[in-house]
Amino acid sequence: MDGDPDADPIPALVAAALDGDAASWNRLVDRYTPVVLSVVRRFRLQGTDADDVVQIVWLRLVEKLGGIREPEALPGWIVTTARNECLHVLKARRLMSPTDLNEQAPPEGTAHTALDSDLLEAERHEALLAAVAELPDRQRNLLLLLLEDPPLSYEEISVRLDMPVGSIGPTRARALARIRSSHAMQALLDA
Repeated sequence: MDGDPDADPIPALVAAALDGDAASWNRLVDRYTPVVLSVVRRFRLQGTDADDVVQIVWLRLVEKLGGIREPEALPGWIVTTARNECLHVLKARRLMSPTDLNEQAPPEGTAHTALDSDLLEAERHEALLAAVAELPDRQRNLLLLLLEDPPLSYEEISVRLDMPVGSIGPTRARALARIRSSHAMQALLDA
């Protein structure tokens, strides 16, 4: 079994955090900081720029937490906010960076196609991150271990997660099914 799939459900954490429960706020931060960091890494921000984005995302959440109507959509909100803050940092950096006026524009039609493809890939990546963040800890931890490089053996994963080897495949299947049916992935498919 995966343990209690509703352990620390998002609506309960949000409600408790709004009531001033610091432990619930810390659980939200712990659960979603890897998601924020993944977005920051995708934009190749480092050092103080990366730290600033992470802090601003949590500041925005403190400011907006009471206005969130659908707590289940919180992972998507966090990903979108992180992306917007990364773009803001990059735009500010570009405004301060000199540009080469001799650069030529890309050939006609190629820039838009590449941009559309990049945007679609970014949206899929963000939806996947949000869906993974919605998983129960046990399923999320299993998927992360399955993605290790170099790959871990099932025996190693079994030891790390205190999970029988025979449960790894079914648990992975349940996690992937939850990702496919998640709010974030459904919103992407409906768009």
